[in-house]
Amino acid sequence: MDELYTLDLHQALSLLEQGEISSLELTQSHLNRIEAVDGRIKAYITVGAEQALAQAKRADADRAQGRAGLLCGAPLGLKDLLCTTELPTTCGSKMLKHFVAPYNATVVEKLQAAGAVILGKQAMDEFAMGSTSEHCAFQIPENPWKAGHICGGSSGGSAAAVAAGECLASLGTDTGGSIRQPSSHCGVVGLKPTYGLVSRYGAIAFASSLDQIGPIAKNVRDSALMLEAIAGFDEKDSTSIRRLVPRYRDALGKDLTGMRIGIPSEYFSQALDSEVEREVRKALSTLENAGARLVEVSLPHTEYCVAVYYLIATAEASSNLARFDGIHFGYHDPDSTDLLDQYSRSRAVAFGDEVKRRILIGTYALSAGYYDAYYKKASQVRTLIRADFTRVFKDCDLIASPVSPHAAPAIGAMENNLVSMYLADILTISANLAGIPAMSVPCGFTSEGLPIGLQLQAAHFHEETLLQAAYAVEAQLGISTVKPVL
Repeated sequence: MDELYTLDLHQALSLLEQGEISSLELTQSHLNRIEAVDGRIKAYITVGAEQALAQAKRADADRAQGRAGLLCGAPLGLKDLLCTTELPTTCGSKMLKHFVAPYNATVVEKLQAAGAVILGKQAMDEFAMGSTSEHCAFQIPENPWKAGHICGGSSGGSAAAVAAGECLASLGTDTGGSIRQPSSHCGVVGLKPTYGLVSRYGAIAFASSLDQIGPIAKNVRDSALMLEAIAGFDEKDSTSIRRLVPRYRDALGKDLTGMRIGIPSEYFSQALDSEVEREVRKALSTLENAGARLVEVSLPHTEYCVAVYYLIATAEASSNLARFDGIHFGYHDPDSTDLLDQYSRSRAVAFGDEVKRRILIGTYALSAGYYDAYYKKASQVRTLIRADFTRVFKDCDLIASPVSPHAAPAIGAMENNLVSMYLADILTISANLAGIPAMSVPCGFTSEGLPIGLQLQAAHFHEETLLQAAYAVEAQLGISTVKPVL
């Protein structure tokens, strides 16, 4: 029974429903797996073993009494910026090292209502600012497929944990690719929903107009089930959209005949790694074989996406992180002499270099005399980027591309080249700027055995189309069944 961690979410729930296993056994198997491999992976900042086992016992009792929810007894993980009352929420930062929230995030409440078991909180770039998870203040999670390589970011710990069998699935957040990129690097499925489909209440904000919570799972079917569990209107989130949540799993297995998939020329530039392009092109051929039609499209404002993103995201971060001043929230420096000294010393000690850098950029972009030239101009170009997608989706059902220009680099490879790190998000940022849904599905490996992901993007609230196509790719390639050896 100790290898129950190898199951996917649907397999586990089926065995639980049939009474062949208990949630207590399933949870203990995952806790044993964490103990066995997390010393190498370093995916978890906090493991709540005692709480998880108690939740598993309640799930078994609920199932025995006919009260099983959608995810009853399933052991899951959480990115460590989703507020929880039973476990600390650190945001990967010394600023919140000992913070325990007084309330649960809405998505956490939804998982609990569905009967899920929360194993712990997973490592991330500090305050979600990064693409490698190297900016976590406590540890650097590593790629399960190759030691010494990044797992992506900022939801790196979540993707690594799913790939390594340390949870059945997890929730991450995506501000500029932070679900899709680590999912691509770790060979799992990651889905960023339409902005407003999933409540952000209780997710500690990085950039409020870009942040979105979504599932990271072992396969497309599990991803669809997780999305069903967390989607829906929430009155506590003013950006939440009031609309019915479909049964996303019903989209899986549907014929792709007649589906038009746009291939943007801007996403296949000379900067794209040759092995990545080769595997993505193979995946596109599987879509054609399934009946879809590939058409060349253009997203002409793609070249501005990185600049626009790093103005809007940093400006919003500057505003959001102002609350962490050592008085209202966060680390309090005991040696400060007055109020201004308290602000300065607390933030200087508790924030990491990347967070400080982005606060400085954002504050400058919002400052008097520069607002119109930077933040306002970036917001105007963002409208043009969104218009590009609106135009393309009039003629296409989906857009397909690589997730990242390259597979997971070695840890430290981009340490002295921040521009290179920022440019690594060039293929994922636009979906956040436009607010559209997008996902990563495994499509191949490099010669070194590192995973490569195919990115699919759809029009607002067309998650079913995304899942339909992703399932077809997964079914033909069979890559989701291949696991790293640890």
